[in-house]
Amino acid sequence: MRAKKPRAVPKKNRAPRRAPKVAGSPRDAGFERVCRIALGFPGMEVSTSYGTPALKVKGKFMARLRSEAEGGLAIRCDFVDRQMLLAAAPEVFFLTDHYRDSAMILVRLDQVRADALPDLIERAWRMTAPKKLIDAYDAAR
Repeated sequence: MRAKKPRAVPKKNRAPRRAPKVAGSPRDAGFERVCRIALGFPGMEVSTSYGTPALKVKGKFMARLRSEAEGGLAIRCDFVDRQMLLAAAPEVFFLTDHYRDSAMILVRLDQVRADALPDLIERAWRMTAPKKLIDAYDAAR
């Protein structure tokens, strides 16, 4: 029996992946924009969740591109912010029954204003990132 070759770079030490290159779909182009913003925060990585493109902070789920009929980006969001977003822009932000009890909101990437994304992503990152990472990020700013 042959021994398995060790990986050249252990998984946990790999550099974060870059924003995925997409061709054509407005949904995928919207996710590429989300990735470009998100990868500016420490600990972010492009990954998968439920077979769809996702964003994680140090391996912990933060957001994913949904393949379900309603589509959209599922992203972490606290309940207070979620209520305000749903009331302010129901054409952009929505929920399905599945997400009602979760600290998540669904975002129509083809409808969301580009200037709203950085704050939305930073809030999700802060909900997901370890305290040490947040403290180091804030100290460096």
